[in-house]
Amino acid sequence: MENSKDWTDALLYFVPALLVSGAMLLVVKRFLDRDHQARLIEAKRSMQKESLPLKLQAYERLVLFLERISPNSLLVRTHRAGVSASQLHADLLATIRAEFEHNLSQQIYISSAAWEAVKNSKEDTLRLINSAYETAGQNANGIQLSSSIFELVMKEESIPSQMAIDVLKREVKQLLG
Repeated sequence: MENSKDWTDALLYFVPALLVSGAMLLVVKRFLDRDHQARLIEAKRSMQKESLPLKLQAYERLVLFLERISPNSLLVRTHRAGVSASQLHADLLATIRAEFEHNLSQQIYISSAAWEAVKNSKEDTLRLINSAYETAGQNANGIQLSSSIFELVMKEESIPSQMAIDVLKREVKQLLG
């Protein structure tokens, strides 16, 4: 009998102590989880604050790229007096490809949809120039090719680079809130 009284006394001391310890453990765990979450949120905010200028710079560079490969701008910068259509055609294509390669790393900072719009713009501009070259003919001069490009641009509903610029602008607005 004495033995069962000892067990009962022991249970009366240890059960409440275990319950209090368990409750304290839960309280401490919740506190530590909240602290951990607060630190994660703060780290995320800090990282976003640091990455925002890089993202904005990427959007700026890609808008500049798109402006530089728009047919009007491209022809003004690339055309030289007395150049043949085939030479101008080659120069235009090389300029677009070089500009694109120069900006390849910017895709890290923008969405996949925006990057796809930039790539499509480049490809559509190349197609437009190739189509104008076929229309003008190999024996044409640079001025005739330029005219052919301008005519195709005028027939298009919108310039390929402008559509991509609009996508980039929308994303920047979302980024900035």
